[in-house]
Amino acid sequence: MLVLGLDPGLALTGYALVEGRAGALTLVRCGVVTTAAPLTEPERLRALALGVREVLRSAPVELVAVERLYFSRNVRTAIQVAQARGVALLVAAEAAVPIAEYTPSEVKRSVSGNGSAPKRQVARMVTTLLGGAPVAGPDDVTDACAVAICHHHARGVRHAISLAAGPRPAVPA
Repeated sequence: MLVLGLDPGLALTGYALVEGRAGALTLVRCGVVTTAAPLTEPERLRALALGVREVLRSAPVELVAVERLYFSRNVRTAIQVAQARGVALLVAAEAAVPIAEYTPSEVKRSVSGNGSAPKRQVARMVTTLLGGAPVAGPDDVTDACAVAICHHHARGVRHAISLAAGPRPAVPA
């Protein structure tokens, strides 16, 4: 399954295409969608939408994984992140790609085993879980990788639970 992990932001939106196959995760591609500071906020949101659309068109993405918004002390930053997140969700919905959302602590716990892990620990584990593949770029790229990995782990757990539960009995008519 090819998952597009997104870490939305107005200036930088990190993205990571992570493929899960036979118990292994592979980083297909990662990077950032950037918007120029001199642009107005609506122009930056439009640029973000165009960039995310381009990433979606570039690969057969089966699911988009996004971190849920957490409230920041800086209200202006929180609003900008919420707007960027909304644009990313809209673009995925327009492309009819399913969306999964995870809290920051779910992402950290899934990747490092600790829901309050520091960024350095998460970054080390992302590299390890991706088979040592270097994750180049700002923290936004590493965070996008972590969100995609989190979805692959959650999907694997759901699959294991369904196998353990066994077949469901037929419902009499």
